[in-house]
Amino acid sequence: MTTRPVEPSPADAPTPAEAPPLPAAAASTAEAPVEALAEPTPVEPAAAEAPAQTPAAPAAPVVPPAPPAPFAAAFVPDGPAAPSRRPGRPRPVLLLVCGLVLGTVLGGAVGYAIQANRPPTPLPPIQVALPSYPAEVVDPAAVAEAAPKPPAVDGDLRKLLITVPAGGTAWADYPDTPSWITVGELAERTGRSAETFKNLNYHDFRRAVEVDWKKDDLKVRVTLIQYAADRAAEAKSRAAGYRLQPFAEEANGGFQVDSEPSYWAETTEQYYYGTALAQRGTVVMEVKVFGTRPVNPDVVKDIAKQQWERLV
Repeated sequence: MTTRPVEPSPADAPTPAEAPPLPAAAASTAEAPVEALAEPTPVEPAAAEAPAQTPAAPAAPVVPPAPPAPFAAAFVPDGPAAPSRRPGRPRPVLLLVCGLVLGTVLGGAVGYAIQANRPPTPLPPIQVALPSYPAEVVDPAAVAEAAPKPPAVDGDLRKLLITVPAGGTAWADYPDTPSWITVGELAERTGRSAETFKNLNYHDFRRAVEVDWKKDDLKVRVTLIQYAADRAAEAKSRAAGYRLQPFAEEANGGFQVDSEPSYWAETTEQYYYGTALAQRGTVVMEVKVFGTRPVNPDVVKDIAKQQWERLV
């Protein structure tokens, strides 16, 4: 079988291959100015001039050249190079701190070395004055007997109260004759019952007596309060707790009269007040006068003087 060569026709010529897509960087540079990019040279497809004996080989794809970089990689200034920085000197504050630290350490070391080389100095002996005692034995009973004592007030205190004057009548439920009263009843006579009750018991309250009467527009209350035998100072402080005017020369106390009205507890009823206080030993006498108008000072002085004379 004989083989006859066939001449290729123009229709059998290979078509130019399509250019591959450009990368993203190349695509971005494609939009650069025309002066910065080189225009690619078009490539014509090769003519079908292959030898008559062999068929033409397919044409290889043509890759356009890469465009030049639009800008230089680095920019080098034309000026002289910057001088290198020298190490800084220590600051004055740092030098001062170092000097203080070194001076303290060196001074302490020198002082310790000097003191360590010195011989120890003995301390002087401790001198304490020895207690001294009397040559003779002291009798406690004799000392107590020689000490001043408050005047003893014993017996029935009711006999020391003044009697109701002529024309005086009972005042409500209060006793119009000398009577014993408890510490609770005595505290109820004041506007601060709880505080008065506590203070009386704290200062060794012993006993108390009272007498009350009413005459004309005055209401009078006389009370004797006695503390324990060693509480004369408490009685004196109770009698000296006010700015009082003397009602008698020898009396250890005084009196006062209020010019402004006061009110009865939990009522709107007014009253005027006058009082007298005195102390003898462990006994305190209290005189209280209530009136519908300002109390006459002579009335308060007269009642207080009578009661003081019965205590003396």
